[in-house]
Amino acid sequence: MELDMTKGSPSRLILKFIVPLIIGNIFQQLYSMVDTIIVGQYVGVQALAAVGATGTINFLILGFMMGMTSGFTVPVAQRFGAGDLKGMRVSIANAARLSVIVTAVTTLISLLGMRGLLRLMNTPSDIFEMSWTYIAIICAGMVCIVFYNLLAGILRAIGNSKVPLFFLIISAALNIILDLFLIRVVPLGVAGAALATVISQGISGLLCLLYLMKKVPLVHPQKEEWAADRDCMGLQLKIGLPMALQFSITAIGTIMVQAVLNMFGSTVIASYTAASKVEGLVTQPFAAMGMTMATYGAQNRGINDLSRIRKGVRAANGMSAVYALIIYGLAVVMMPYLIPLFVNENLSEVLVYATIYMKICGAFFIPLGMIFIYRNILQGCGFSFVPMFGGVVELVSRLAAALLAAHFFSYEGICIANISAWLTAGIYLFIGYIFIMRRMLRQAARDTEKEEAF
Repeated sequence: MELDMTKGSPSRLILKFIVPLIIGNIFQQLYSMVDTIIVGQYVGVQALAAVGATGTINFLILGFMMGMTSGFTVPVAQRFGAGDLKGMRVSIANAARLSVIVTAVTTLISLLGMRGLLRLMNTPSDIFEMSWTYIAIICAGMVCIVFYNLLAGILRAIGNSKVPLFFLIISAALNIILDLFLIRVVPLGVAGAALATVISQGISGLLCLLYLMKKVPLVHPQKEEWAADRDCMGLQLKIGLPMALQFSITAIGTIMVQAVLNMFGSTVIASYTAASKVEGLVTQPFAAMGMTMATYGAQNRGINDLSRIRKGVRAANGMSAVYALIIYGLAVVMMPYLIPLFVNENLSEVLVYATIYMKICGAFFIPLGMIFIYRNILQGCGFSFVPMFGGVVELVSRLAAALLAAHFFSYEGICIANISAWLTAGIYLFIGYIFIMRRMLRQAARDTEKEEAF
């Protein structure tokens, strides 16, 4: 089920690869959405606000780890695209070693600093303990989440986007069952929701491991290939660390926004949480396009086919823009039907704030799609600094808007903070892509001249 993305129509390959990713991403988003729906319906608005108040921290920590593991698997895709199977297996072995080390360190730091971070974010006292309980369990189970993302990343690196989807569907169904059991039957409240997420992710990772062991022998590192390779790990850290920092820098900006949002009280926090969950669901195709372009870019960079990379980017932008326009209208129309899934108290007030969020942010889905495309194509080609600095651009833009929102005590200003970040980062990454592509073309021309000279 491996897919070589170096041959054939870029548009068809992108569509073939992205469809399972979109479905898988939607199911993965359902992990957090089901948590919030069940928590909101059966525990209450305060509990929903407690889960929502940790969303940016969740993004900070888990985004860091997912960025890191994604970076670790870029060389895997490049080696696979170049036909270097031994080098691919060495990359897999070292990716596993680095993931264990980074996960252990990050888990420890996260748990030790969590209470202080929640206080720094002005987390309301009426939801503080519930927020801490939820995010502490997520952090303690980080190994399960990294386990799945690393193995799924290896499968995607060799062009297999279908198998992670199958296992994710299974674990999503399990997550719903565990949510209902641990919240309604036991009941554990927000702790039950966190445990359901961790256990479900761990099972999806275990299923990926079993599949790789039994069905994909070409990725099994041999005994000598498990030896630590400093050059390989250095390359993986060179790619992975900036990708991880890019996620973290972006997350810091969202934490600033959350800190301002926390000033508005539990009901507004719950409204923002519900709306952002809907946004997270409908924008999963953008994230899927990003993962697709990372694999597409890495494999074609492996054979240095720059013309093919550009064709893929043009096709991806067209697909993303069409989807952005369609989904914006649908999301706004559906808000009155979706928000009642999350809450059954203060519904009219929650709906007003949630609809404001979607009307403002949804109008700028096109630049959001651009961010995913240009960021991931550059990372797949092995250029991680420009995407990382794109995170800095997002941070500065979002922080400036958030400070203005706090000054004028404006909920609309909080929503505008997101689109400010999307616009500035989207434009920056587009310029960065043009600059780097021209540089790669010049280098390719020089290499061709040298070969002809000999």
